[in-house]
Amino acid sequence: MLRSLHVRNYVLIDSLDITFPEGLVIITGQTGAGKSILLGALSLLTGAKADASVISEGADSCVVEAEFSLDASDESVIALLEEADVEWDEGNLIIRRVVHSTGRSRSFINDSPVQVQVLSDLAAHIVDIHSQHQSLMLTGRAFQLSLLDNYAGLARLRAESAGRWKRLQTVRADLEDARARLARLSSEADYNRSQWEQLDRANLREGELEELEEEQKQLANAEEIKTNLSDALSSLSPDETTGSSDVVSAILEARRLVEKTARFIPALSELAERLDSARIELDDICSELDRTASSVVLSQERLDEVEQRISLLYQLLRKHGVRTVAELIAVRDRFAADLSDSTDLEDKVAELEKALSEASSAYDSVCAELRSGRLAAAPKLASEIEAAIHGLELDRALFTVEVSEGKPGPYGNDSVMFCFSSTGKTAPVDLAKCASGGEISRIMLCLKAMMARYAGMPTMIFDEIDTGVSGSAAHKMGKLICEMGRDMQVFAITHLPQVAAKGTAHYVVEKSDDPATGRTVSSIREITGSDRVTEIARLLSGAAITPEALANAASLLSQ
Repeated sequence: MLRSLHVRNYVLIDSLDITFPEGLVIITGQTGAGKSILLGALSLLTGAKADASVISEGADSCVVEAEFSLDASDESVIALLEEADVEWDEGNLIIRRVVHSTGRSRSFINDSPVQVQVLSDLAAHIVDIHSQHQSLMLTGRAFQLSLLDNYAGLARLRAESAGRWKRLQTVRADLEDARARLARLSSEADYNRSQWEQLDRANLREGELEELEEEQKQLANAEEIKTNLSDALSSLSPDETTGSSDVVSAILEARRLVEKTARFIPALSELAERLDSARIELDDICSELDRTASSVVLSQERLDEVEQRISLLYQLLRKHGVRTVAELIAVRDRFAADLSDSTDLEDKVAELEKALSEASSAYDSVCAELRSGRLAAAPKLASEIEAAIHGLELDRALFTVEVSEGKPGPYGNDSVMFCFSSTGKTAPVDLAKCASGGEISRIMLCLKAMMARYAGMPTMIFDEIDTGVSGSAAHKMGKLICEMGRDMQVFAITHLPQVAAKGTAHYVVEKSDDPATGRTVSSIREITGSDRVTEIARLLSGAAITPEALANAASLLSQ
């Protein structure tokens, strides 16, 4: 049950701290006083969308916090909290939502931060908020299907069906994608094969182009290279014909003279050693020049081969729009992969076709179980609803629940339609086409009362579910809501005195001007005794409260 509610800076509510008892809690107030604002604040704790517009004027943020008391052994709630890594305080839950001026919000359960989706999942187990909009949902096929399934206890099969439907859709999408890719690759197979074969025959090697270009330079300039190296070698080596001194001989002579002089100037010994090192280095240079000159090949045939190879590589680079042989190799590998993918995709398509058949069979199986459960429960649900609405001055009404084949979806392939006849003189037809607003309100209340018994919901909130109802029918609706309040906590936001008089506790929402700020603010307070009589009288007679209205109000409260 909802024990307390704390609100700060939410729309017209500056500050609110209020506690609630068990049983039936009545909330009334003038139109526009802020009853819907109070409900909106509570909706934030159930995961409703939030933005900066809910923050009071002049405030930086708003805070809504509620304390709930639940069954300490509720396994479904415990599992949700464990998954969210929230400590379970033996049935006590403090849920808080903070909305900032940026529009972003933060959510907490027992002071542990959680995602908004956790609030939404948890709300399904702790509070049911029935708005006026939800009465219109009663005419929707999906809502009717959900009501029948909840009544029939098909929650497990619904979840299983949703999982199998998701699997079926995933496999079907994968199969369509694989088939499309296979068709594309098949149409391009001849082209891909010819391109791959051309690149494969080229025997591509990374770095080859740079090596070939270097070799081409040497081959094209081989004569000049040999001549230059020969001349360089001649200038450094002794002339065997004339015997004249060469550079090496000159260095040797210089070393001899320096070494001789070192007897007088010892420091010159280091220079003699350096001259000796220069001679050794020069000998090594001559040997290297000789080897290089010997290795230079004068071959027009090899030059032609190299230039043809370079020409082929540049041709392939231009054709495939790349700049390096490494990129060209990557292109070749892509063509090879596409050719390989065609074979792999054929195998994959076969596997997916088998998986699709299995997924379809699994989905059809759970659909059959759902249909069996729905067909069995539909007449029982219709009978219970019909009996309940007879007690709300629709004593001749007929109500049926029809199950027929529908469009496949997450919750099976059935379509459910609630049919209604208010007089019983005609066959029941689609509820959406024949029921008035007051009739829909009464049917919805009967459904809520029924579902409260099966779902074990600890708190239920009705936002003017009695819209369109008056007189003795309103009195009976109030009685039904009061009966629900014996087994659970029920909040009823109402304008009907017959309903308001049934409550265990009564709160009034009021709007006033704050003299300090000049702002209009909403507040809520509990009323008892004569204040409650006066409020019931206001609901009966409007602004002018007559003695007769006060007497009538006292009579309603005494019933």
